[in-house]
Amino acid sequence: MPLQPVSGVGPTSEKTVYRDNIFDRLFIGLFSRKMSRAVGQKTAFKGYDGFVDLSKQIMQGRNAQEQQAVVAVVLRSLVPGPALWLIRQLFSPTQLVCELNAWFATRLFEWLVGPCDVTTVDVDDGTGRVRPQASGVQIKKCRYLDESRCVGLCVNMCKLPTQRFFTEDFGIPLTMTPNFEDFSCEMVFGQPPPPLETEAAYNQPCLVDQCALAARPQPCPKLRN
Repeated sequence: MPLQPVSGVGPTSEKTVYRDNIFDRLFIGLFSRKMSRAVGQKTAFKGYDGFVDLSKQIMQGRNAQEQQAVVAVVLRSLVPGPALWLIRQLFSPTQLVCELNAWFATRLFEWLVGPCDVTTVDVDDGTGRVRPQASGVQIKKCRYLDESRCVGLCVNMCKLPTQRFFTEDFGIPLTMTPNFEDFSCEMVFGQPPPPLETEAAYNQPCLVDQCALAARPQPCPKLRN
């Protein structure tokens, strides 16, 4: 849970301080162990700082595709393959299923992304049909982006692997749209993700005053192989 709210959000704001409860620490520890095992390295930091440090280690020496592949291994290690198969067979991406996913996301992912709320969104299911449904999740200020202050980590280590995991492994389409101005993010369950090259994130420069590459006006190089 946030301990200290801050005035202002975005690249020049102070980082929010969190006081993690026992469940938050359990999730952070579980993910950190999985990441450490996948990359074959450890971190000297504890708690969420260690989680972010492991993310940075995964990024080092790997291109965008390789980074995403490591995260995919971590995510799949959390859910047994037979369970994923059963979920795909039993649950099609109906409005109810998508809305339930959004509700669970606000309960299960708060340790990772900070406070978030379910919202009603218009969903295009890919067939040209648009329908309003409560399957959106509005992340007020993403904890992961706030801590890392890195466009590449946000896209390669969170957005793309998470979209692919839900869309391909769970069979529930998911689109995530980060906002690098205020560090908010919108998740829409039931919305098939578009190609990254068509999204604003693909052309997002590094964050000013946060990255050595930020002096360059070009898009973040970590998004391209």
